[in-house]
Amino acid sequence: MSSDRILQEPVFATTHWSAVLQAGRPDSPETARALAELCRVYWYPLYAYARRQGFDVPTAQDLTQDFFAKLLEKNYVGIADRKRGKFRWFLITAFKCFLANEWDRACAQKRGGGEKPLSLDEMSAEERYRHEPADRLNADQLFDRRWALDLLDRARLRLRDEYQSAGKEERLVHLEPFLSGTSTEGYSQIAAGLGLSEAAMRQEAHRFKRRFGELLRDEVARTVAQPDEVADELRYLIDVVCRWGGVG
Repeated sequence: MSSDRILQEPVFATTHWSAVLQAGRPDSPETARALAELCRVYWYPLYAYARRQGFDVPTAQDLTQDFFAKLLEKNYVGIADRKRGKFRWFLITAFKCFLANEWDRACAQKRGGGEKPLSLDEMSAEERYRHEPADRLNADQLFDRRWALDLLDRARLRLRDEYQSAGKEERLVHLEPFLSGTSTEGYSQIAAGLGLSEAAMRQEAHRFKRRFGELLRDEVARTVAQPDEVADELRYLIDVVCRWGGVG
């Protein structure tokens, strides 16, 4: 996976994580919503981390849920280093501290006895975990892999929604395999099936891949505090996918 366009695109807006950090505390309605959305999206990498650390299914479920409950209730954001303001770094650092200091107390609580601020599909989480690489990755590597793949999936879903909303479902079926490099059709073959010229089909595929890059950059930007961190995070994401696999 490689794209200079993705890395160099300069667009940056105030995003979920930057808004939370700027507020300093997640106690205003806007920053609380922003933090809750980040947690909702990125809880699975932490669940996978806990499972790879050796916790059984019920314990990993409890620990992940209790961590997010405390994250949303307490000022855990206060531990975030503004010089290393990536949500990825903050999330795994805070979770490691939580596991080291509080997991025994969390496990002693009755399951389901507390208020759950997030709706987490626990069975779906374990089904996903069963498809993770069994022995190849340690817990930290698995966390980063899931972080990267989930960002890619969110960008793909947004692109899919755009094409479906525009009534381009038929084109979407042929274009999506170009993102993963699994397409078995040539441009001329696809163009003939869609009633387009080969040149028009090539342009469509180029626009499709460029739009995916824009959406991926936007997803990454939501998880960093400063514009100059986006390119570094994208490079890291690409490196993770290349090293540890882009399937699953």
